[in-house]
Amino acid sequence: MTKMYDDFSADYDRFVNWEARLAAEMAFIEDRLQEAGVRRVLDAACGTGMHAIALAQRGYEVVGADFSAGMIERARDNAVQVAGAGVDVRFEVAGFGALARTLIPTGEAGTFDAVLCLGNSLPHLLTPTDLAAALADFAACLGPGGLLLVQNRNFDAVLAQRERWMEPQSYRERVDSEEVEWLFLRFYDFEPDGTLTFNLLTLKREETGPWTQHVTSTRLRPLLQAELSSALQAAGFERLTYWGDMQGAPFDLESSPNLVVIGRLVYR
Repeated sequence: MTKMYDDFSADYDRFVNWEARLAAEMAFIEDRLQEAGVRRVLDAACGTGMHAIALAQRGYEVVGADFSAGMIERARDNAVQVAGAGVDVRFEVAGFGALARTLIPTGEAGTFDAVLCLGNSLPHLLTPTDLAAALADFAACLGPGGLLLVQNRNFDAVLAQRERWMEPQSYRERVDSEEVEWLFLRFYDFEPDGTLTFNLLTLKREETGPWTQHVTSTRLRPLLQAELSSALQAAGFERLTYWGDMQGAPFDLESSPNLVVIGRLVYR
């Protein structure tokens, strides 16, 4: 799994239209953070760091973590190239289950007011045990009342409708006087054991040359609303609320593109 994202880190910011995505998502995120009085944020599975940087630009204290060293290298570059001087974001290599011990000094539990886990990251955990460990790790990073915001695909709808293909993405830029084009195609293989193989096909060509192609894959475990809700409650997260996207649409099990969940940590 790590290799897929290390390999893709160079093209990830071409794949994501960050201007459009941040414009669509940041108001929803900030509203939730402000409602909870959040100041310190951990962006878990932060990828190339663009959400973390956007939050730092808005005055939050932010740490970004990802299990992919390639993604973290790109995030650190983005913090300089995109944000410029005056924006301080710490980025560290740390995956689910290792966040608290990597990012928090010994004896300082509850360092963060909020943990974000965006971009369909939790389904990379392939067993219920791994999921429980990741949620316990999130809880260890938060103080009482801390906020957790998770954004996954709505796999209830994906499985019911056998949605194999996702919307293609494209990007163009001029490199050394030639126009270069990228096409990104994503699709699932439905495996007999109930997991999914997530495939990413990258097509690239210069204006005077042929298309080249590269495909990479990783395994996902489709995380349904009922299981995620139960696991969150078992980890101490209550007052769960649900949305169907990062603009705050109501969640519909059969049709929403995303499952967005917010919970608050209650120590027992």
